[in-house]
Amino acid sequence: MLNNIGLPGLLLIAVVVLVLFGRGKISSLMGEVGKGITAFKKGVDDGAKEIEEDAAEVAKDVTPEDEKDKV
Repeated sequence: MLNNIGLPGLLLIAVVVLVLFGRGKISSLMGEVGKGITAFKKGVDDGAKEIEEDAAEVAKDVTPEDEKDKV
């Protein structure tokens, strides 16, 4: 069904949406979408950082204190 829309169909849909909702409503909606994407990326980065910190904590140096000075 969506394979045969084409450029004219997309333009017609865009014009209808613009007429129904108005420019201000669409721009505020896109601003909210942008904020959501930014928050999602930040959450993913924080999660990756937390996983790296946990892995670093597990991989701590477990050499006994008296063995660390020996080379």
